Amino acid sequence: MKVVILAGGLGTRISEESHLRPKPMIEIGGQPILWHIMKEYSYYGFNEFVICAGYKQQVIKEYFADYYLHRSDITFDFSKENSIQIHNNVAEPWKVTIVDTGLNTLTGGRIKRVKDYIGNETFMLTYGDGVCDVNIKDVYEYHKKGGKLATMTAIQPGGRFGTLEISENNIIEKFAEKRKEDGGWINGGYMVLEPQVIDYIDGDMTTFEREPLEHLSAEGQLQAYKYDGFWQCMDTMRDKMQLEEMLEQNKAPWKVWDR
Repeated sequence: MKVVILAGGLGTRISEESHLRPKPMIEIGGQPILWHIMKEYSYYGFNEFVICAGYKQQVIKEYFADYYLHRSDITFDFSKENSIQIHNNVAEPWKVTIVDTGLNTLTGGRIKRVKDYIGNETFMLTYGDGVCDVNIKDVYEYHKKGGKLATMTAIQPGGRFGTLEISENNIIEKFAEKRKEDGGWINGGYMVLEPQVIDYIDGDMTTFEREPLEHLSAEGQLQAYKYDGFWQCMDTMRDKMQLEEMLEQNKAPWKVWDR
């Protein structure tokens, strides 16, 4: 199953770092947050990624082009044969497709642009700036059991995000992005979607979190996987520092692959 990661935005709220690289490539613990997200999915056996790039997309492509080189110990012998000797083989079981989905394309448009890479199959979707310790296999199983077109991991981080109105049987009855209420359930990403969801997207200027999700919600086709564990986005430098501190103290709940 393919994992689609939205990684093309400008990241203006963390411009101290994003003026040099896309926000998903900002490092925590010496690796881009994008790498941490991919390691989460890989731990649960999801190893095929489609990255929706845009702003400074060449940085993402160059990172993966040199990934094997940067993760291995290498001897360069210029004295005799001008040879390269690799001493260890540090690799990931990943297949990574990086798609330039445009500089100013909105989230829905980015998803629609990678339709051909997704194919006619269930796929996963998340954002390239948030980490979580949710069991991704459980989210998938919940989605298949629910029989809806879309499942969203719903979390409760506080009051700076939009809220979801969720019924007793976990159907999202109303999707309201970025209002100011405190304490509600919000969109945590880590979604599982049927390919028909792409038909709800008009084009490049469609924000996925607006019309498509609102229409799915109105039709009873958007369900919530409620999760009260760890979730943290990296929206600002303060968020980045908090994530760095967790890593330094070996208290990073999302690092499930190190358990």
